[in-house]
Order: sequence, then structure tokens, then C-alpha cells
Amino acid sequence: MDLRKPSAAFVAASWSALGLGMGAFVLGLWNATMALNEKGYYFAVLMYGLFSAVSVQKSVRDRAEGIPVTVVYYGLSWFSILLALSLLVVGLFNADSLSLSEKGFYGMTFALSLFAAVTVQKNTRDLTQLNEADA
Repeated sequence: MDLRKPSAAFVAASWSALGLGMGAFVLGLWNATMALNEKGYYFAVLMYGLFSAVSVQKSVRDRAEGIPVTVVYYGLSWFSILLALSLLVVGLFNADSLSLSEKGFYGMTFALSLFAAVTVQKNTRDLTQLNEADA
């Protein structure tokens, strides 16, 4: 497979987007007037979503590169990301104390964080493979 080194700007933009998305989400939780258990729920959903997004990216890329991935792991990865998204949507839908703009804020920062986690994982894997090939 012919890999190209991601540019320093793309790597920096990916890490910045991940920091911005996660930071904004967590800062929003910190300043929210919701109960601590609700904050914990949304934080756990964010962490679960990030892990799931990276897991999906890894399993999809492994399959594309001919690296064996079990059907169970592949399916579990997809199920996990869909579950994380569902948990966020259901939580926000039922959050009567949040205004529509707050719900949108959490949804968008969650989406930004997931996308950024996938790009950071891609860049990290590309750079690792290129460094191993050079060694």
C-alpha cells in the first residue's frame, strides 16, 4: 500500500479539532447546571464514543489493508459507535432542563470530537507505518 505522509498542518488541525471538540464538550458540562450524575453520563458517552470511533476506523482500515479482523470485532465496533450516538441522542432528547441551543452544542461538539478522533488515529497510524518502513 502506498502511504503518503500527512502534512504537519493536517496533523495539527486534527489534534486541534480533537482538543477543541473535547474541551468544549467538557467545559460545557463543567458549566452546566445539571446534576453530577447527568454530567457523568454525558462524559462517559463522550469517552465511549471516542473509543468506538477509533475502533471502527481501525477495523475498517485493517480490513481494507487485508489485515484479518473477526466478524465479531467488526460488528461490535459498528454496534458500539451506533450505541454511543444513540445514547447521546436519547439523553439530549430527554434532557428537559437543556435548551435547544445547548442540545445542539453538545451534539456538534460530540460530532467534532468523533471525527477528530478518527483523523488523529489515521494520522498516527500512517506516521507509524511510514516510520517503521524507514527504519
